[in-house]
Amino acid sequence: MSLSALLAAAPSPEPGGSLDEAAKQAGDAAGWVEENWSTWLNTGLRIVLIAAVAVVLRHLVRRALSKFIERMNRSAQAVQGTALGSLLVNAERRRQRSEAIGSVLRSVASFLILGTAALMILGAFQINLAPLLASAGVAGVALGFGARNLVTDFLSGVFMILEDQYGVGDQIDAGVASGEVIEVGLRVTKLRGENGAIWYVRNGEVKRIGNLSQGWSTAHVDVQVRPTEDLEKVRAVIDEAARGMAKEDPWTERLWGPVEILGLDTVLLDSMTVRVSAKTMPGQATGVERELRWRIKVALDAAGVSMVTGAPEEAPAAADPTAGMAAPSAYASAISPQSLAAAPIPPSTTK
Repeated sequence: MSLSALLAAAPSPEPGGSLDEAAKQAGDAAGWVEENWSTWLNTGLRIVLIAAVAVVLRHLVRRALSKFIERMNRSAQAVQGTALGSLLVNAERRRQRSEAIGSVLRSVASFLILGTAALMILGAFQINLAPLLASAGVAGVALGFGARNLVTDFLSGVFMILEDQYGVGDQIDAGVASGEVIEVGLRVTKLRGENGAIWYVRNGEVKRIGNLSQGWSTAHVDVQVRPTEDLEKVRAVIDEAARGMAKEDPWTERLWGPVEILGLDTVLLDSMTVRVSAKTMPGQATGVERELRWRIKVALDAAGVSMVTGAPEEAPAAADPTAGMAAPSAYASAISPQSLAAAPIPPSTTK
């Protein structure tokens, strides 16, 4: 049978039935839309309102934090030009500390606001948030274990900055490295060592910190003189040299108190030590010690007081003349029992 015959034998569709079915489907769709359009509109308006409130609130919070940080920086710059500011306030230190705190606060605020808004939007779509929150908790725990060193460094840096343990320009001893702080970050602290090397110290590795730039420093100088010198004369010479140093610049600012002669520290057979101490500006103890030691040495030489520079050299011990001689041997004597026992047996003469 040909294709034309098959098409002719097939029943033709009824035009009335197809139009009725299409009209019924269109009516059902229009009814479904009419029934649910209010829900859609309500959900859309909730989403738009949540997003708008989140964006506006985030902008206001970040702007308030930025103004607070700017106010802190302006107060630091205003005090920087005064004498009190030169002693107690470091503008760069305050600026970096305030910027770090502001960055942390802005990040935390953005995370809380946007995260809460995202959860509210998902809730508006009637999505069950319990599995999502459980999965996020498991992922957070896994990420915390995998990046625990990074988290430790970050948290340690935050607390170091908030507690103001050190800042830019401070001389610190962090255990693993020591030097001058040139940059404070949330993860690492940058130090410049005595030889100019830059050390990057992870905040999480710092177990202890010795800050040499807070409060004040103490300079100690030990003056060794011969035990035959007059102690009153030594005291007068040292006191005069210290008074002259305290009246000259820049030592009059670096010395925060009078130079004190504490007295005899040690008394030996060939020397005695006089301890001298002074309270100085933070981080200036080494320079004060060097200048004070210089002036005391010059003053003692001018007064004819002899100083002891070191322990006297000991005379070398006399060489032992028998050191190269070997120990006496029992075989040296021909009649000793050892020699007689080691002598060969003479041959027998009997036939």
